[in-house]
Amino acid sequence: MVSARRRAHASVSRLRARAGSGRLGCLFFLLLMAVVVYYGVDIGAAYLRYYRFRDAMSTEARFGARVPVDSIVYHLRAAADSLGLPPDAQRVHVRRTPSHIRLTADYDEVVAVPFGTRALHFTPIVERDF
Repeated sequence: MVSARRRAHASVSRLRARAGSGRLGCLFFLLLMAVVVYYGVDIGAAYLRYYRFRDAMSTEARFGARVPVDSIVYHLRAAADSLGLPPDAQRVHVRRTPSHIRLTADYDEVVAVPFGTRALHFTPIVERDF
């Protein structure tokens, strides 16, 4: 019985010795995660605006056979403006044939990254057959 008690005491002592050894590693991990979240929010927001703009383009392409090209361009410029995209995103190109429509845009968004900024290049393209 005494030996079992000593073994239990020895295992508790080992746990106590290891208990504080991971604090610095945990703080480093939390700092790393904070940096990823801080910069990831800007990058994620840029991609979210891109997907919303591409969704607006696909909506316009769905009705592209019946809507004049000027109206399509007007709606997409308004969508780019309401999403807060750069002015280059408002240059929408529409190519339409009797059975097909292709909508394209091309723009860069500048986001903050560690130690500076980075330009993300987006080229939303939507095609649809009638």
